[in-house]
Amino acid sequence: METGFWTRARWTQVIQYAGRHMELVTGGAGFIGSHLVDALVASGKSVRVLDNFSSGRMEFLSHHDGSGMVEVVKADLLDPEAVRQALVDVDVVHHMAANPDIRLGTTVTDTDLKQGTVATYNVLEAMRLEDVGRISFSSSSAVYGEADVMPTPETYGPIKPISLYGASKLASEALITAWCGTFGAKSWVHRFANIVGPRGTHGVIYDFIHKLKADQGRLEVLGNGRQEKSYMSAHDCVQAMVHLVDNTSADVNLYNLGTGDTCSVRRIAEIVVEESGLEGVSIEYTGGDRGWAGDVPKTSLNVESLFATGFRPDMMSEQAIRHTASALISEIGL
Repeated sequence: METGFWTRARWTQVIQYAGRHMELVTGGAGFIGSHLVDALVASGKSVRVLDNFSSGRMEFLSHHDGSGMVEVVKADLLDPEAVRQALVDVDVVHHMAANPDIRLGTTVTDTDLKQGTVATYNVLEAMRLEDVGRISFSSSSAVYGEADVMPTPETYGPIKPISLYGASKLASEALITAWCGTFGAKSWVHRFANIVGPRGTHGVIYDFIHKLKADQGRLEVLGNGRQEKSYMSAHDCVQAMVHLVDNTSADVNLYNLGTGDTCSVRRIAEIVVEESGLEGVSIEYTGGDRGWAGDVPKTSLNVESLFATGFRPDMMSEQAIRHTASALISEIGL
């Protein structure tokens, strides 16, 4: 059997030679998706990655080249036939692909509809047609909006997302649970905290490093810096996903993924400056209780259900942030 890295131009060869069962990771060349590929391969799984490379990078997967464990297909989830072909010989789908930038939805308002909700429908319909019965989905704490119960449990409601990203994730969750009820599929829905780590291509730590690279004497922080959220390392996130798929068995398995603590944007700015080694940096705030329209000023996830399954993260929020700052400074440079 041929193995290795593939592009859509060689897709027919993947179908011809892929005579084994494998796990599909949509968005597997992206930030969190590539970490999930690492975790699956480490557990002995054969993986097929489906990515359009709009934000994913082949370099995030290059260490698997020649391993015989990973196939990469360049295709778009908005192409239903390509999605269906990608599901040949697949046992479970890890649906990670989405617009990674929440703020983009404020200017390109159909981004999350297309890359989130419609893409999820295409994945589910292809699963139905190819008789693939299991899906693990990367949702988000953004579905909760400005919750008035914190830490927020999975049972909180009514859920009122305030960003188009959060609305798309919630719509995708609804499609998935409907597929489970109508067609007998089994699902794992993971509501992520803010995930940070090496290979990050967006987010507050990434933005801060680029701002310091442009001006080593000044760091602008959007908002008043008192925004406070749950953070989790990408490594812990994907380990939790794999753990839940392996150890829970309801038709719909819904879990918050986080560490149980929070960190403020002000503290993140301080950590990034500390890790940069720069002296005399002025941290300046633009004011207001949120960084942009749709930003939730405070989130805190109740992770008692996750911990009840026996999972524990290796790093708490501030540790994950410091580890990420150090890794991204090495990757990006100053």
